[in-house]
Amino acid sequence: MSELDDLPKTGAPYEGLTQLGHPTIAPASPDQAVLERVPSPHQGKDYVVRFVAPEFTSLCPLTGQPDFAHIVIDYIPSEFLVESKSLKLFLGSFRNHGAFHEACTMTIADRLVRLLSPRWLRIGAYWYPRGGIPIDVFWQTAAPPAGAWVPDQGVPPYRGRG
Repeated sequence: MSELDDLPKTGAPYEGLTQLGHPTIAPASPDQAVLERVPSPHQGKDYVVRFVAPEFTSLCPLTGQPDFAHIVIDYIPSEFLVESKSLKLFLGSFRNHGAFHEACTMTIADRLVRLLSPRWLRIGAYWYPRGGIPIDVFWQTAAPPAGAWVPDQGVPPYRGRG
């Protein structure tokens, strides 16, 4: 028995969550992954939430070889936050998924925007070199709201990244 056993797993704001609080089988693909959300406890305030996935992996759709990236997701919530376990499982679902860097990056961004309707979202995907060329993919919904503090993503330009 852990201290998690004492936390509520049902009722608002956790009603409807299907993955939190118990073992969950990893989804086989991004299409099968279930992203979940919970209400933001500070609606109306422009605060930045950051997720960093320094060991993101996917497959080249042509060769089947693994691709690796350091992904940084920043967003300013509106009504909802992404539930972090579901995000972890979603990102992990790309491990056996064949898609180009740009497609992986934009799939992540599009799914989060559809789920959350955030006030603002930015993704930086810093892909490690294949064929000697790193590919970095960046996208944001718009300029961040005035007055919001948005730190630099902290990933240096490629120089033997690590």
